Amino acid sequence: LQIAKLQNANLVVATPGRLLDLQRSMQIKLDKVKFLVVDEADRMLDLGFSDDLADINQLTIQRQQTMMFSATFAPRIQQLAMRVMHDGGSSVQKIQIDSPQEKHNNIKQVLFWSDNAQHKRKLLDHWLRDASINQAIVFASTQIECDGLAADLQQDGFDAVALHGALSQGLRNRRLMALRNGQVQILVATDVAARGIDVPTITHVFNFGLPMKAEDYTHRIGRTGRAGRDGLAITFAEIRDRRKIMDIEAYSRQPFKAEVIPGMEPKLNFPETRSGRGGNERGGRGRSFGGGGGFGGNRGGDRFESRGAPRFEGNRGGDRFEGRGDRFEKRGTPAPRFEGRPEGRGDFRHEGRFEPRGDFRGEQRSFAPRGGEGRFEPRGDQRPDNRGDRFDSRDSRAP
Repeated sequence: LQIAKLQNANLVVATPGRLLDLQRSMQIKLDKVKFLVVDEADRMLDLGFSDDLADINQLTIQRQQTMMFSATFAPRIQQLAMRVMHDGGSSVQKIQIDSPQEKHNNIKQVLFWSDNAQHKRKLLDHWLRDASINQAIVFASTQIECDGLAADLQQDGFDAVALHGALSQGLRNRRLMALRNGQVQILVATDVAARGIDVPTITHVFNFGLPMKAEDYTHRIGRTGRAGRDGLAITFAEIRDRRKIMDIEAYSRQPFKAEVIPGMEPKLNFPETRSGRGGNERGGRGRSFGGGGGFGGNRGGDRFESRGAPRFEGNRGGDRFEGRGDRFEKRGTPAPRFEGRPEGRGDFRHEGRFEPRGDFRGEQRSFAPRGGEGRFEPRGDQRPDNRGDRFDSRDSRAP
């Protein structure tokens, strides 16, 4: 069926590998291609498609123009992109619609410091029970963390599913369709899997695990605040994440506003953000979260079983933020200023916090069993093109 549709096609949308497979089997000819468009160019180059793009470059050498689109172009990615442009990129025209610091003016960005993974998990649980959430994406750092967190949320009664690159394409498509149809309230995702998601009813984005690259933060929070709506992006960070927080602030040129939830304050001292706000000093203030000052105490378990997860009624539609005024200011109070900085830079390991726990309980919310494993490996550099081209940088929130 796919090959049949290629007959007399004027426009072909393909992944690099599949396009080359069809060309090598003589199912498609590329000698008359006039325009080559590379979408999500930074991610495609960064994930190891260099060889495939170089091959496509040579097979379409007669083309008139190459266009690359992405919300972000880090300097190293720009250098790599130049290799498939005319004369090594000497005549490339760069069109930038928005700079990173000008984006997401309709998205409130808040930072919550946490003492450890357990504290961070309880902060997330607290927020997921907020009545203002229509649908939300929770970002994890690894596929293992993604699966484990989705399983935990399911066991707590939330309508949550995982989405990452190791799942089969069919399963990913079904879960995305369920999200768009309002059948799923919470999507736990990795950076790659969440690229390009455009669901206007996503009101909240939670950075449970921080991205490895500061530019990926821009892609993440752009999943909310779609179509002119307001959005809320909440980031949870531990002391070892402070360097990543500083990198994100430097990249976006926007300081985080650190807040605390009364009764769930961190017990550790945290560094100031660029806005001049840090975490709470040891002991915390306000009512205790389970006995004693600050976070901790004997709660008799890790979960909020007595409260239960909120019931999700599907896609409630509309703008959840209309007529609510300054909705988010009441959720947390500004964190007290911290005058000192802890010594040492910590160890920033890219690890998952949760181990796989087997099949999800409540599998009826999962639309199919998990797929096989798959990942991309870098495969080298590209060969230069010799045509006049350009690449564009666009807003990640554009439909």
